[in-house]
Amino acid sequence: SSLRQRGAALLAAMLTVALVATFAASAMWQQWRAIEVESAERSRIQSAWILVGALDWSRLILREDSLARNDSTDNLTEPWSIPLEEARLSTFLSAQNNVSQVEDASAQTDNAFLSGRVTDMQSRMNLTNLVKNKAIDETALAQFERLFSYLGLQQSDVTLISSNMLKAQTSNSGDAQNAAIPLMPQTVSQLSWWGVSQTTIARIAPHVTILPMPTKVNVNTAGAEVIWASAVGLDMSDAQRIIQARSSNYYKSVEAAAKVLSKPELLSATLFDVASDYFEVRGRMRIDQTIVEERSLVLKQRAKVRTLWRERGGFIRNESADAMGKS
Repeated sequence: SSLRQRGAALLAAMLTVALVATFAASAMWQQWRAIEVESAERSRIQSAWILVGALDWSRLILREDSLARNDSTDNLTEPWSIPLEEARLSTFLSAQNNVSQVEDASAQTDNAFLSGRVTDMQSRMNLTNLVKNKAIDETALAQFERLFSYLGLQQSDVTLISSNMLKAQTSNSGDAQNAAIPLMPQTVSQLSWWGVSQTTIARIAPHVTILPMPTKVNVNTAGAEVIWASAVGLDMSDAQRIIQARSSNYYKSVEAAAKVLSKPELLSATLFDVASDYFEVRGRMRIDQTIVEERSLVLKQRAKVRTLWRERGGFIRNESADAMGKS
């Protein structure tokens, strides 16, 4: 019986040790998880604040451009058009007194990478142009039908977008609760609200935009597809000629761009311009495995650049591609 008692005591001790070990492992796992969550949240917040700073810096560049330009143009030779490829954040910080190398839990500059770009949104066709004087604008409709046909998309997609654009723009504010009135999207990706397929959205994203006001296409920054589709009657070879000619010397007027065409009248100043007001600022911050992306629409006016909206999250890859100057 004594042997049995010793065996029972040993078994109880082993069970106690196993139980304590289980509790300890569980506590350590919970602590590790809490640390990882706190670290990820800290990285996300740090990234968000850095991207806000990057937006302010981009706005400053655009503001200085509006003050410095003497020919009132926006073109691809200006500083705002140069994209920032992914670079270590510490390279942007002052190294005086070893600031960028301080071992501080709140500053993870060694593993932080920043990238971004500014895109002229008037280098794209504006879906807002589809409605004019509370009716479908036939000129804009023909332009988008031309673009959709070139991209191999159904004309029914143009009809769907234009009809919803008309309803959204002409509805009264008192009818906001009416389910029959479509909600006005801010971005091309939000066209899915109207039943536009993701395939269609991905195809048109590099070429179209949605801006608060009707706009002209900037012939200095638009791609060949946009110029070709916007000037009904223009050949693609003519659009390519416009792109090639501006690579050596940007256009200071629409008339100057029209001179490279055999039919200058096709490039009308009522549809095209050489300056822009709306720009998209994109930023991407990567800290270890945490990635935060942000984009903003800004309105550039002389001596003033105003942010119209800003959103954070994942975006369509094609929509982030800059089609300016490409065919």
